[in-house]
Amino acid sequence: MHKVIKGIAVAAAATLALTACSSGGATAPSASSNAPKIKVGMAYDVGGRGDQSFNDSAALGLDKAAAEFGVETKEAAATNGEAESAREERLNQLIEAGYTNIVAVGFAYAKAVGKVAKANPDVKFAIVDDASPDSTGANIMNITFAENEGSFLVGAAAALKSKTGHIGFVGGVGVDLIKKFQVGYEAGAKAVNPDIKIDVKYLTQPPDFSGFGDVAKGKAAAEGMYQGGADVVYHAAGGSGGGVFTAAKAAGKWAIGVDSDQAKTAAADVRDVILTSMLKRVDVGVYSFIKSIKDGSFKAGNTVFDLKADGVGYATTGGHIDDITSKLDAYKADIISGKIVVPAK
Repeated sequence: MHKVIKGIAVAAAATLALTACSSGGATAPSASSNAPKIKVGMAYDVGGRGDQSFNDSAALGLDKAAAEFGVETKEAAATNGEAESAREERLNQLIEAGYTNIVAVGFAYAKAVGKVAKANPDVKFAIVDDASPDSTGANIMNITFAENEGSFLVGAAAALKSKTGHIGFVGGVGVDLIKKFQVGYEAGAKAVNPDIKIDVKYLTQPPDFSGFGDVAKGKAAAEGMYQGGADVVYHAAGGSGGGVFTAAKAAGKWAIGVDSDQAKTAAADVRDVILTSMLKRVDVGVYSFIKSIKDGSFKAGNTVFDLKADGVGYATTGGHIDDITSKLDAYKADIISGKIVVPAK
């Protein structure tokens, strides 16, 4: 899915969990024993590390940087329905603990990052999935992705593999970011089959962001689509995607994962129904931010990770799409060259 608070708010903020860790367990020595250790605070979206999707992709980038650069890390996660003040306090707690390079995972942190960054000009920030005026500043790197391009490829895969000419899309929350996944998916599917039927369901609408962490709602939405004739369903719903996979398994149909290669991360009993996953390389963005801190090349502003930059793509785990990868790669080449322009809205 983002300083001082009086009374009860102080007590509530104090309960926010901050877990110090050496990510991944493997920490390499810094380039110089005399160099100060880089300290990175990671503020996750709802679901946190272990969601097998969006947050885990961010964690992968943190772990890689920790292993390669000897980075010291501290992590915290958002909770469903929390107030804006809670996101601000989470960022402030990380800073007060000495973590002066902060990664905020998810657009829900936009206003919090903008406010806290302005109050702490010596702290460097990165925010994933937002480049709005709320989260821009001289000490903020905006990490965004061409989700529509990656979704085009898995949409094409869905249409190529569908036997019914009927597929579905489950979005976590009805916000513009998730609609980028939807329109890209639809464009890719229609490039293969202009007459394909595409069901669309959003689990919640803002300001309710629980749609990114409600397995039951994800399962119910996908069940309805499979019962209605869809034989491939793509989710962009974070932790709710686990429910989509469960429904696919029960129906004997296909599902498509998102963000991470979910055929490797989802529950073992559902991995065989994951046709492919749209890879959104949040790990690449997070790692790039930390590397820029290490080598002194930090640059504020928006950096877009698209197909050309290997920021998005598709997974081949399981071998289920081996027979169509040449077609998908042809679409990929046409998008990179500009021959195909994938809609974003």
